[in-house]
Amino acid sequence: MRRLRPLAIVGAVAVAVVLLASVFDPWDWIPNPFEESTVDRSAPALLNRLEDLSEYRAASAQLQELVDIEKDTRFVPSVISGDRVSFLAFGTVDAVVDFGTLGKDAVTVSGDRKTVEVTLPHARTDTVKVDPGKSRVLNRNRGVLDRLGSVFSDNPTSERELYQLSEQKLRLAAGDSKLTARAETNTRRMLQALFGSLGFEHITITFADEAGT
Repeated sequence: MRRLRPLAIVGAVAVAVVLLASVFDPWDWIPNPFEESTVDRSAPALLNRLEDLSEYRAASAQLQELVDIEKDTRFVPSVISGDRVSFLAFGTVDAVVDFGTLGKDAVTVSGDRKTVEVTLPHARTDTVKVDPGKSRVLNRNRGVLDRLGSVFSDNPTSERELYQLSEQKLRLAAGDSKLTARAETNTRRMLQALFGSLGFEHITITFADEAGT
């Protein structure tokens, strides 16, 4: 009987091991030296990221312009027929960079994923918006005939022409204010911060007349 006791112990241990193996996976405890791992080294979709931005409004200018228009009738004194108006226009205009038209060559990434070069179109001024709440007529002088004619006019103080001319002058003022140059500087800083957060160390942003074509 004493000889059977060791065999019984071995059998009990074997049964316990089998039961434990059926419940727990032994490979969960023992690391596999040949285990495969996957590292995603694919490039981030930089072009898609830029296209998603569509138009980047990089700078805005608040402008004012004095519009002075005089209309005279030939050979007739201005006190009889004529109209002169002084209009103070207030408006805003944005400078934008268009990302939506970038071609596949607009973004170049180095093999080590540390350097990126981006070519963008130059910034442009967007639609001028004249503020009707701030813009106003400062002075208006009309001849006798014009004042009489205004009595029968549906809208004697129509300022449509004044607003249209104001938009043109404000656009010219925006061009002289170097608004687009500031917009390109702001866009460059924004993209440097964006690509820097993606791990790029050397970032070059270039503006060209025909970017990414």
